[in-house]
Amino acid sequence: MCNSRALVSIALLFSLAVASVSAQGSGSKSSWETLSGNSPLVIARGGFSGIFPDSSYAAYSLTLLTSLSGAVLWCDVQLTKDAAGICASDIKLDNSTDISDVFKKRDKEYVIDGKPTRGWFSVDFTLKELATVFIQQGVYSRTNKFDGNLFQILTVDDMTQLKPPGLWLNIQHDEFFTQHNLSMRNYVLSLSKRVYINYISSPEMGFLNSIRARLNTKVTKLVFRFLGKDEIEPLTNQTYDSLSKNLTKIKAFASGIIVPKDYIWPIDTKNYLEQHTSLVSDAHKAGLEIYASEFVNDFPLSYNYSYDPVAEYLNFIDNGDFSVDGVLTDFPITPSAAIGCFAHLGKNATEQVKLLVISKCGASGDYPGCTDKAYLKAIDDGVDVLDCPVQMSKDGIPFCLSSINLIDSTDVAQSEFSNLTISVPQIKGGTGIFAFNMTWNEIQKLKHVISSPYSSYTLYRNPGSMHDGKFMSLSDFLALAKNSSSLTGILISIDHAAYLAEQGLSVTDAVISSLSKAGFNNQTVPKVMIQSTNSSVLTKFRGKSNYELVYKIEEPIRSLDDGSLEDIKSFADSVVVNKASVFPDTLLFLTGSTDVVSKLQKKKLPVYVETFSNEFVSQAWDFFSDATVEINSYIMGANVRGVITDFPKTAARYKRNKCLGLGDKTPAYMSPVAPGSLMQLITPPYMPPSEAPNPVLTLDDVSEPPLPPVSPTSSISAPNSTARAPSPNAQPKIAAGSLLLSLALLLSAILLF
Repeated sequence: MCNSRALVSIALLFSLAVASVSAQGSGSKSSWETLSGNSPLVIARGGFSGIFPDSSYAAYSLTLLTSLSGAVLWCDVQLTKDAAGICASDIKLDNSTDISDVFKKRDKEYVIDGKPTRGWFSVDFTLKELATVFIQQGVYSRTNKFDGNLFQILTVDDMTQLKPPGLWLNIQHDEFFTQHNLSMRNYVLSLSKRVYINYISSPEMGFLNSIRARLNTKVTKLVFRFLGKDEIEPLTNQTYDSLSKNLTKIKAFASGIIVPKDYIWPIDTKNYLEQHTSLVSDAHKAGLEIYASEFVNDFPLSYNYSYDPVAEYLNFIDNGDFSVDGVLTDFPITPSAAIGCFAHLGKNATEQVKLLVISKCGASGDYPGCTDKAYLKAIDDGVDVLDCPVQMSKDGIPFCLSSINLIDSTDVAQSEFSNLTISVPQIKGGTGIFAFNMTWNEIQKLKHVISSPYSSYTLYRNPGSMHDGKFMSLSDFLALAKNSSSLTGILISIDHAAYLAEQGLSVTDAVISSLSKAGFNNQTVPKVMIQSTNSSVLTKFRGKSNYELVYKIEEPIRSLDDGSLEDIKSFADSVVVNKASVFPDTLLFLTGSTDVVSKLQKKKLPVYVETFSNEFVSQAWDFFSDATVEINSYIMGANVRGVITDFPKTAARYKRNKCLGLGDKTPAYMSPVAPGSLMQLITPPYMPPSEAPNPVLTLDDVSEPPLPPVSPTSSISAPNSTARAPSPNAQPKIAAGSLLLSLALLLSAILLF
């Protein structure tokens, strides 16, 4: 077991989730295409190993608190020198423990799977010796901040003291242990007399055959584990790929198979899904259950899933053709929600929560932002409010684009217009090629480029549609929105209005005119929302029509003073804040929550939060690398009114899930995280450095003079020049806090309300 200090800390924090655990369901038992007709099994590989070290007490405990009630704990069994069975993720203990520091010179070289391998192996140490060795995070892209808890290596008997609903033992290297005069067969048979074992898997046919006759297979299911397609099974000397085509042979000694997920849904060399194979239906026809493995939230998925792990699980359990019988995962909360909350949801399922899903340049996670394709995809995905960030061309045409700097979202830097570079310091540092320096006809000659904000982590968005879609003028956008029956609103965002006015371009007048011409000035559906970071812009729209005026606070804040609240209330109907203004973090560990939302809501100002992305590196560790967990925590935990997202499909699906609106019966896997609870499990030597708190928004940060009059003569700067800096149209904004994305990938989490 882990040391007493860590045990007390974990027990104290985990106890807060007990109320939710008692309410967990097991998923619907109808409409499943599994062999038994029951819901698929959630199998937690080493527990919740996506957060805590694999096979640690914390990892196993967190699984039981956040998963379906029937979730099964997986243990990779290794044998010690004195034949004790321990749970360790790899046959090389140095891959997941600090054994190389404790026993510095006791590494050895053995042949493993036909390859010479050097390391520290369980067969060279007694259980007593391993009592001084502690489990550590073995996946370097995951946080190591919990390693200071000194989690001891667990025996299988230790793990069963947690009373898991199900126990799965995986025996990966029986031949290796036999070579060291250790009998895995004898160990398993002895264990089965005192411990209820639900599943035993192995990639070695010989081992499964050796125990089959001695086990009660009505109690313990034997599962043949497939390895890589080109790897060789030792008894038959055949590849696992060839064995997958002879399932009747496997049925003779096993009740099921577990296969890497690409056996079922292959992925091509460009990371797109191919047509699914017939393996699931073939296995079911042979009377075999089939489980899929290698599910993780914190690794790039096929582009077809748009970085949404729930979408991936649903493709294996609810695709209209088949369902696997279970999934092996490092993040058991995600398949639990997929099975218990999202499976068998029709696209027109009733909304369970009042939530506005607002697009960020359309579905810009799937297509280049602000293109016709991004907008159509967002509508098809169920977005409520479609957005258009308005830019102005040199000849006064308003159009939709994410940035005034064309370099950010087009190929202008590689085009014939690459010489139009200027410096506009009041817009951005460095140089750019700006929309107001090109005519609308010139702009339409460019190609859109899909945004990949996390490319530094090698996470790219849908490269197959890198340049898809056409530019949309504001009038095009309004016509599209007006013809959509599903939209409840549109959001027009306006920035840099004061600067554009000095260039002879009135973006506010252009928007007012376009809305009027399209007939939006005298209708209430869809609702028109005007968003700006400048009060002067919103003031100009006050009284023009029944528009909702949205004030955007760009910088992360921890609160607002009374003066700023009163001023915002005088010109705005709602407010947009960023995620850190609700749940601040340090190196992607949530530190708590602010009063920003509650203060604004007391002034009858609905709060929308941005930007929700599916890429796991965009989320705090507390959200388990799962965009759905993050959205749920902001909606149910912070009570925000809407989310602004570049992946509207994820948010639109969320608000229709079956686990909302259940009150105290809400299952743990659909309960919001408790901000700051995960950080409480970090020991002092591993604690992230403290950061200065975000500032309080004051009246000086909000108040600003009216927009300047439009210059009668354009003063647009010439290429390769530096534009004159105009008088600022507001007091200096708050300096951005140092909320940088951690280079460590992924998330972690604990503690649900």
